[in-house]
Order: sequence, then C-alpha cells, then structure tokens
Amino acid sequence: MKLSVVDTVLPEDQEALLTGLRAYNQQFIDFSGWGDLAVYVRDEQGTMLGGLIGRCKGEWLDISYLWVSSETRGSGVGSQIMQAAEAEAKRRGCKQALVDTVSFQARPFYEKQGYQLQTTLQDYPYQGMQRHYLIKAL
Repeated sequence: MKLSVVDTVLPEDQEALLTGLRAYNQQFIDFSGWGDLAVYVRDEQGTMLGGLIGRCKGEWLDISYLWVSSETRGSGVGSQIMQAAEAEAKRRGCKQALVDTVSFQARPFYEKQGYQLQTTLQDYPYQGMQRHYLIKAL
C-alpha cells in the first residue's frame, strides 16, 4: 500500500475515487433523477450577464454558483434566475433548495428570495469572514 499527498487532482484519479464512492453510496441512495440544472442570461450578442449552476440531488436543489454581472445587478435578473431555477427544480421533484454564501457575497439577496439561515461557519475561509448556509422550501 502506498500513501501519496498531491497538489493536483488528475481527472483519472478523481474518477477512480468517485467510482468507488458512488458504488458505496448506491446501496443507500437512488441516484436516478439526479442531474445538473443551469439557468443563463445573455445579451443580444451572446455575452453572459448572469446565471446559476446547481444540481438536483434527490428532493433538493443544491445551488453551487450564482453570478450576475455588476452592470446587470439591481435589475431583477438575479431574482428571475432564482425563480426559474426553483421552478425547474420543483418540476423535477425537488422540495427544498440549499445555497451557501460567504459574508461579502449575497446573504441579504438570498434572504429576500425567501431563504432562511441554517448555520454559519465562523472564520471561513479566512479570519473575520463567515460562510452561511441557507435553505428554502420550494
């Protein structure tokens, strides 16, 4: 047996690890219906103005990324993106949504969308910052 510590994750190593993890997890979880969910907003030239990338996991929408360009913020586009993602997640059978955000990011925005704070990690990722986890019933 050989133990190695590396600073670069190779695609083949990640796939080998995930294959083993999925095989174990499939004993307990039905992964059918799990999948990516994305909503994008582009201008007439096709330039990305904002979007959301998440994943439906069982009965949960797990939001990984939400971004709205600085020139588009405040126009309601972020809310439209969230509403579209939540509607699609609900159509796919999701009953809850989860998002996390760092203190300098968008906690007030998510709370305005109806998300409620569940927990906060102090000093993450650095001293004086917090990582907030919020959920919403769909």
